[in-house]
Amino acid sequence: MYCGRFAPSPTGPLHFGSLVAATASYLDARAQRGQWLLRMEDTDHTRCRPHYADEILSTLSAFGFVWDEPVIVQSERSALYDAAIAQLGPRVYHCTCSRREIATLAAQNESRYPGICRNGCDPAKPVRALRLAVEDPAISDDFILFSTTGKIYSYQLAVVVDDEAQGITHVVRGADLLSSTPRQQYLQRLLGYRTLQYLHLPLATGPDGTKLSKQNLAPALDTASSTTLLVQALEFLQQQPEENLARQSLANIWAWAIANWRPERLRRYS
Repeated sequence: MYCGRFAPSPTGPLHFGSLVAATASYLDARAQRGQWLLRMEDTDHTRCRPHYADEILSTLSAFGFVWDEPVIVQSERSALYDAAIAQLGPRVYHCTCSRREIATLAAQNESRYPGICRNGCDPAKPVRALRLAVEDPAISDDFILFSTTGKIYSYQLAVVVDDEAQGITHVVRGADLLSSTPRQQYLQRLLGYRTLQYLHLPLATGPDGTKLSKQNLAPALDTASSTTLLVQALEFLQQQPEENLARQSLANIWAWAIANWRPERLRRYS
């Protein structure tokens, strides 16, 4: 059975780019009579705030989204992430490199991190991260699993563990996460998890051409304009909504969108 999800980080209110991603993932699940789940990716406790999580849930409800199971909260699941790190065993190593050192090394070696600490790190320096020793030439670096300085589990680790635990089969998300997919598939293989199917979406951008994001203060969604914005999201997704659809109820818009969902109209990323 198809099982999809939407996994926002509660670092600010949802914006139009969030709506595009949520809409596409919801339609892809509902069009195949599958489940759609919701997860709060709040492992970065330095930026995430509980009131943003509440606001996100309220906004999604106001736009007519309905999720099929209780919301999963990553900050409550550290034991699962620790277990996954333990399962990876000797593939995980300590890294003492600072951000400045990593930037210098990456520039010299044309990769994000060339594995300097793989064979042992400087015992006089504090451990800054746990890294995965990667043996896949398609992945250019030994990526972080856990930041010991910030006590933060990495996105790559947490999302893979939670996708498996929730029974996710399909992931629909923005093309900005395209580079994360090989890392996550690699982790899935190492941990003996199922391999998921991925669909990457075009990114909604602002007037200056940069991706809409919370970091660059993209305007929050106006729930009073939910029908108009939802139809605009369908237009962005090349779904060719019928004329005057925005004048109908949310229920009618969703019914039309599910019945007419055509992911093949989207630009493909690989």
